[in-house]
Amino acid sequence: MPDAPEIGDSAPVDPPTSRRDDAARRSPITGEGVTAIESQLRAMRTDAEQHIAHARAEFDQANERIKQRTGRDLIVATLIGVGIGVIVVASLVFVKWAFVLFAAAAMVLGVVEFSRALQNAGRRVDVVPQLAMGFVLLLSGFFFGAWVHWIATLVAVVVVIVWRLVAQLFAADDRAPIDVIGDVLVAGFVQMYVPFLTSVAMILLAQSRGEWWVLAFLILAVAADTGAYVSGLTFGRGGRHPMAPRISPKKTWEGFAGACVAALVAGALLAAFMLQVPWWAGLIFGAVIVATATVGDLGESMVKRDLGIKDMSSWLPGHGGVLDRLDSILPSATAALVMYYLLSPLGVS
Repeated sequence: MPDAPEIGDSAPVDPPTSRRDDAARRSPITGEGVTAIESQLRAMRTDAEQHIAHARAEFDQANERIKQRTGRDLIVATLIGVGIGVIVVASLVFVKWAFVLFAAAAMVLGVVEFSRALQNAGRRVDVVPQLAMGFVLLLSGFFFGAWVHWIATLVAVVVVIVWRLVAQLFAADDRAPIDVIGDVLVAGFVQMYVPFLTSVAMILLAQSRGEWWVLAFLILAVAADTGAYVSGLTFGRGGRHPMAPRISPKKTWEGFAGACVAALVAGALLAAFMLQVPWWAGLIFGAVIVATATVGDLGESMVKRDLGIKDMSSWLPGHGGVLDRLDSILPSATAALVMYYLLSPLGVS
């Protein structure tokens, strides 16, 4: 009979095993199993890559069709538009005066590219005085109010015109008098078109809650442009009913209808939730902005057609030039300021 273990003696005890260890011990993974799992993973990855490639090919084809019909790269245009929108919204909502810097940068780029386009067409444009007077207008509009701004506008136009005349006196050429007169008119037009209209937005910005009205009219202009783009592509294929075939054959009445719907809906929503005025006042605001935006768009198209160019520049891929994006915004600034004076007293308390 074997001796019983004495108290204090300890026999070796196996450590407890987990269920996973038990399962592994019962069904060990062989090399063939690992190979089968890897094959399945490779097949899944290949299938996913094929689906992604197919979706990307379809998107590229759709984007190419849109590009052929509109002349714009949808992806690049969207990315740039979103980036600019983030900067604009952040400056207006968080740091009001920062929008002045953004407007000044847009004004500089607009004046430079417009001046280059005019110079390429044979006009004499003095960029330095145009920019100097442009800064004067922007600062006077934001810091000193409307009355000082009107005086500054008169001074700015006189300065750029006199500068062009004096510069021509010292020019060693035989420029015809009719061309000199054209240069003088162009000098005044550049100052009024880009710096002055930009500075009107600065007057609006300086008002009480003006930053929200600036943001609202920018949103309305973008909404009208987007509505016209979508509606024109959907219902105006082939330019069925062009608005102004001699000026811009791609702009259709179908697109204008989409712009109106988008602007009216956006105006009512902005009035109710941001501007604190009655919703019907937003309809008026939206209707006015879509009208000025359309006129501004067609007006810039007429200028480009007269200059024999498609875009003012290629500084904004997918959009063209800075003025190609500001064409509907610049004239809308004056309309927005008028709407502020007329509609803001209706504010809901």
